[in-house]
Amino acid sequence: QVQLVESGGGLVQPGGSLRLSCAASTRFFSINTMGWYRQAPGKQRDLVATITGGGSTNYADSVKGRFTISRDNAKNTTYLQMNSLKSEDTAVYYCNVKYGLSPEYSAWGQGTQVTVSS
Repeated sequence: QVQLVESGGGLVQPGGSLRLSCAASTRFFSINTMGWYRQAPGKQRDLVATITGGGSTNYADSVKGRFTISRDNAKNTTYLQMNSLKSEDTAVYYCNVKYGLSPEYSAWGQGTQVTVSS
């Protein structure tokens, strides 16, 4: 089992910045790909960014150049630095972690609200 704890959401003005964190705790499993997804009211949950254990990243087109995902493997923690925030970035942000080997499992964080508004 893997437990995820997210932090860092809040209210920010357009053009502002926020940093989300997600710490994964596990005693037995290796942490593989870590990522962030978001879900706005009435919409599906969409990919924001992912990062592999080797550091390869993938971003949604809508956040490229504004968001940066990173991870600290020693702490099993991933971060999402969000700059130049727009109102359309408003959503609940969920951390996702893939862990284990054959089979690989998936765990979700509890979600953290990000609201971009003046």
